[in-house]
Amino acid sequence: MEQVLRPIYQERASQSNTLGVILVEKREEKSNVTDTFDTVLLIIVKEADKPVFSKHYLYEGNKVALHTVTEKIIRKWLLIGSNKKVVDWIFFGRVLFDRNEFLHKLKIELQEFPFSGRKIKTGIQFSKLIRRYLEGKEYFDKGSYLDAYNHVVDSLHHLGRLSIIDSGLYPEVTVWAQVKKLEPAIYKLYEELVSSNEPIEKRLELLFLASEFLIHSRTRDGAQHILEVMQTKETWTIQELHDHNELMNYSVDLEVFVEYLVDKGYIQIEPIVAKSEMIFHRHYKVNKEALEMEQEL
Repeated sequence: MEQVLRPIYQERASQSNTLGVILVEKREEKSNVTDTFDTVLLIIVKEADKPVFSKHYLYEGNKVALHTVTEKIIRKWLLIGSNKKVVDWIFFGRVLFDRNEFLHKLKIELQEFPFSGRKIKTGIQFSKLIRRYLEGKEYFDKGSYLDAYNHVVDSLHHLGRLSIIDSGLYPEVTVWAQVKKLEPAIYKLYEELVSSNEPIEKRLELLFLASEFLIHSRTRDGAQHILEVMQTKETWTIQELHDHNELMNYSVDLEVFVEYLVDKGYIQIEPIVAKSEMIFHRHYKVNKEALEMEQEL
């Protein structure tokens, strides 16, 4: 297949905008890593009018997908974890072209997973965990157990990814295989949720109790990134938090996360008088006293 695709990728490799080309072939008959395609050609470029551009080809009954993606989008996917297949493609795909060792350096970066990258990725995963947990708890309290079950499964996935990040590794496509080795307790929770013969209500009840402890024990680490950002100035409006170039990666989970940290005492509310003296703007600041007390403990 590489021979067949060579004219396609060589044309792009000759362009100065192209950083790297990776060929990914389906390893198993029913594998979804390639989105059911027999072959995927990933081309990473510096810039493009369309950040993601795809084409599909057919060759002697084989399906081929070509994706041209900008470096900015690739790094966003890797940071947020919104396209997990890309991690697999970068680690296990065959490099056909690598300008100035861009792909080689990117792979080393993923393997070494620098601490600065871990902090922001931990924060993003923790914010997603909080949202799924709180929504699942709400459904559980209403008696909507199947909806609660779906949210708890999602929250355990985020908890599992957090345990992998804590170990200094990058979450791969097969997250639970990693979690089983690194954090057997979380793997056991997941196994009990999906495999237990207990009634779903009982399973969820036990999971919420266990998850509450695990979430509480990870709150300081999970909040480290956002609290460090917020300490760069005295107070913040919610829009200023949304607009921050790092915090915008938290996306729709940011406000739930901020409210959770308010509830836990890490963030304080600073009321600012609005035009009407009966209404106040709600500004936010880090509760430095609470942080100092925790550090002493």
